[in-house]
Amino acid sequence: MTQIAVTCDTRTDRRLQAERLMGPQALREAQMLRFSVFSGEFNAKLKGAEFGLDMDDYDSHCRHIGVRDLASGELVATTRLLDHQAARGLGRFYSEEEFSLHGLGHLQGPILEIGRTCVAPAYRNGGTIAVLWGELAEVLNEGGYSYLMGCASIPMQDGGIQAHAIMQRLRERYLCNQHLRAEPKNPLPVLDLPGNVIAEMPPLLKAYMRLGAKICGEPCWDEDFQVADVFILLKRDDLCPRYARHFKAAV
Repeated sequence: MTQIAVTCDTRTDRRLQAERLMGPQALREAQMLRFSVFSGEFNAKLKGAEFGLDMDDYDSHCRHIGVRDLASGELVATTRLLDHQAARGLGRFYSEEEFSLHGLGHLQGPILEIGRTCVAPAYRNGGTIAVLWGELAEVLNEGGYSYLMGCASIPMQDGGIQAHAIMQRLRERYLCNQHLRAEPKNPLPVLDLPGNVIAEMPPLLKAYMRLGAKICGEPCWDEDFQVADVFILLKRDDLCPRYARHFKAAV
């Protein structure tokens, strides 16, 4: 477990600690944070909503990590990790519910899938993500994983304008089908969008691109979450040198 103090703004220093979320109480904290973010911001249809939780059948097969504010004791960020062995027992990765992953079986080396990543609104800054990424790096290094994959979401409440505008940028710089091709099972509705429309990339998607991840195809429309999910793949050998210090064994 890694502890790190970070300055989030000019008024306060927050001491944030990365944490492996072990046991039912810690998992429940993660599910509560996920519910708060996904239900409150996306009006998502969530299993467990009647209990104020976001929960599904994958949770018990995943490892969960998070970031805690040591001053308040509050869990402020979380993500879950499903490796190839657990996915084999389940019969699928979570991403395969949304995408047909052509070439998945030919990837050389262990695979780790990341998902359900969320950060409390007041903590959405580079410092919180850096702490979470640091713990993710430890898991990657311990398991010797060759690939990190998963989905990053773009809100669809505007009818898809933001998603289509972002995809125009992603196709130009980050599209790569060399290792894997992700075919969406529910493609986005067609939208005739001028080429000069500019949209802000969501922080998590931007963070993946900065790490060196690529997108492997067109997005999938997740109607329950009201988001466009973009499938991303990060090969450790392609990790951006600027961020490689977090992933020591990858370089």
